[in-house]
Amino acid sequence: MKSIVKKITLNATLIACLWAGTSSCTKMFDLDPEEALSSEQMYRDIYDADAALVGLYGKFSTLAKQYVVLNELRADLIDVTENADLSLREINAHNATESNVYANPRPYYEVILNCNDILKNFKIMLDGNKIKRDQYYQRYADVVALRSWIYLQLATHYGSVPYITETAETLADVAAIANQPKVPLQDLIKKLIMAMEEIPATYLDPYTLDNTLVSANVDGYSPTTFFIQKHLLLGDLYLWDGQYTKAAARYKYIMTTSDRLGFDATDINVWYHLYKITRGQISSSMSTIAVNYVSDINDVNNLNDNNTNGWRSIFARDRSSTTYNSVSNTSSISRDPEWLWLLPFDSKFLPENPFIDLFSNVGGRYLLQPSQAAIDLWNAQTQTNNFAFDARGRMSYRIVNGRPVVFKYLYNYVSPVGSTLSLVGKSLQEKNGRWFLNRAANVHLKFAEAANRDGRRKLAYALVNSGVASVYNGTSTDKTNLMNTFDVPPYDFDARNGDAPVRYRSSWHLGTGIRGRAMVKNNVIAGDSTIAIENSIIDEGALELAFEGHRWGDLVRVALRRNDPAFLADKVYQKLKKANNPNAEAVRTKLMTKENWFLPFKIQ
Repeated sequence: MKSIVKKITLNATLIACLWAGTSSCTKMFDLDPEEALSSEQMYRDIYDADAALVGLYGKFSTLAKQYVVLNELRADLIDVTENADLSLREINAHNATESNVYANPRPYYEVILNCNDILKNFKIMLDGNKIKRDQYYQRYADVVALRSWIYLQLATHYGSVPYITETAETLADVAAIANQPKVPLQDLIKKLIMAMEEIPATYLDPYTLDNTLVSANVDGYSPTTFFIQKHLLLGDLYLWDGQYTKAAARYKYIMTTSDRLGFDATDINVWYHLYKITRGQISSSMSTIAVNYVSDINDVNNLNDNNTNGWRSIFARDRSSTTYNSVSNTSSISRDPEWLWLLPFDSKFLPENPFIDLFSNVGGRYLLQPSQAAIDLWNAQTQTNNFAFDARGRMSYRIVNGRPVVFKYLYNYVSPVGSTLSLVGKSLQEKNGRWFLNRAANVHLKFAEAANRDGRRKLAYALVNSGVASVYNGTSTDKTNLMNTFDVPPYDFDARNGDAPVRYRSSWHLGTGIRGRAMVKNNVIAGDSTIAIENSIIDEGALELAFEGHRWGDLVRVALRRNDPAFLADKVYQKLKKANNPNAEAVRTKLMTKENWFLPFKIQ
C-alpha cells in the first residue's frame, strides 16, 4: 500500500502545483517517473516537503462536493430537484443505504492516509536533517490540523468512526478500516483536542509571507487562504466539547489579528477591517462588503448587487483585489478581510469544480436547490429601511429560468444581469469557482455561541445584531463608561466612539455586528434567555452562511448540547413539509432518535 499512497500523493501534488504555481513544482518535475514512488527521492528537501503539502490540499479539494452535500442536504437549507439521483434523494430523506455514493467515507480516509504518510516522512526528514525544526513544526501542524478537521467531519456524519493515525501498508489495510474499533463523537473530539494541543503554540498561527508556501500571489489567488486556520479549528473543538471560555479565546484571537499585526491606527480602513464585521470600506481603494444601497436607501433598485461592491462581493470579488499589504515591523502581511480558508477551482486544472453540476441550471445538471424553508427565513427579515426581505437571500440564491438556484458558488461562472445571465468565462466549459470553507462571519457567530453559553448573553446578542457600540451605548455624550463590555478576556470589547470628555476611537468602534452589516433589524429576544439567544444565533447562521457547509454540524452540536433531538428533527421536518414531501412526518419521527442522525459506515 505504501507505493499506492505515494502515487496518490504525487499525482495530487503535480495537479496542485499546476493549479497553485508554487516554486516547488520545479523540484517535482525533476523526478523521473520510475523515481516518483520513492520516499527517499520524493522527500529530499524543503521544496519537496512543500510540494507534498500542497499536493495534500489538491487531494483534499476532491472532498468539496461530498462536504457540501452532506452538510447542507442533510439539514434544512438545501433540497433536491427533480433531476436529483437516488443517492441525493436518500441523503435528503435520511434513509441512505451503505451503497450511497455520498455516504461512502472512503474519500475522507484516502486524505487521512495521505496525512499519515506525509507526517511519517516529515519526521524522517527532520531526523535526517533535511528540514529545520521550525520548518518541520509549521508543516506538521498543518497536516495534523487538516486530519483533525476531516475526523470532526466524519464524526458529525457517522457518529463514531475509526481513528487511524498510522500509514496503511496494503490494500487490505485500507479495506479493513471499517473493522477497526470506532470512537464515538464526543470521545473523538477529546482525542482531536489532545492532538491539536500537542502542537507548539507558535505553529498554530497562519503562514507568513516569508514562508515558501505562501510567498507568491499566483493568477489572482492568495495562497494565504489555501491552508486551514488552526486556531479556528481548535476553537470549534472546544465549542463541541463545552469548553466555552477556551473556544471564545481562540475565536477572539482570530478576531483581533489586526491588533497583533501592528496595523497603524491612523490607517483606519486597513487597520480595522481584518476579520471584523463592519459596514465601512475595506480600504481606500476597495469598496464595502456589507449590504448597502448606491444612493437612496428607500429605492429597492439601488441595492448594491455586483461582484465588486456589497455583500455579494464576498463570494464574487476578484481575489487579487481582496488582499491588502501592510508593514508590521519588517514583515509584509497579506490577508483577506473576510476569508480565512478558501480553495479555488480553475477550469485549467483538476479537480474540476463540482458546484456547477450540482447547482446551475445553465451548463449544469441542477441537482440541488435552495429549500423553501431557507427562502422563507430570508423573507421573514426586515431591513433597517423597512424593506421586508433580507438582501443576503437575494444574493445567496437567484431565480433563473423560473427556478430557484443556489448562486453563491456561481458568480465566477455566470453573472446575473437583470433578468438574464452572462458568462464570466468565454464558454460554459470554463467552470471557475471556489470552495468556501471558513470566514470571519462564522468566527463571530461561533464566538457568540460560546459567549452565550458562558453567561455573556448581552455580548453574544451584540455581535449577532448591531455591534458592541450600539448595544452597550447610552444617551450620554460621555462615552467613558459606555460602549465597552468592561469584562475579562476574551470578553473584553472596547467599542468607544465619542468626543467627550476626550476623543475616543477604540478598536471595535466600527463593529456593526452580523445583522448590522446585512442591514437588517435587530432580533427581538423574549427575556434574557440563553436558549432564545442561541436559537437566534443558529438562525443567523442560516441567513449568513447558507450553503457553505456549516449547517449540519451546527444542528447536531446544539441538539446534543441540549439533549433535544427535536431541535434537529423539527428543522429537517419543516424543510420537507414546505417541499410537500409526503415522508416529512416519518423523517421527523426517525430523527427523534439520536442514533438515526448518522450515516451507515461502510468503506466502499
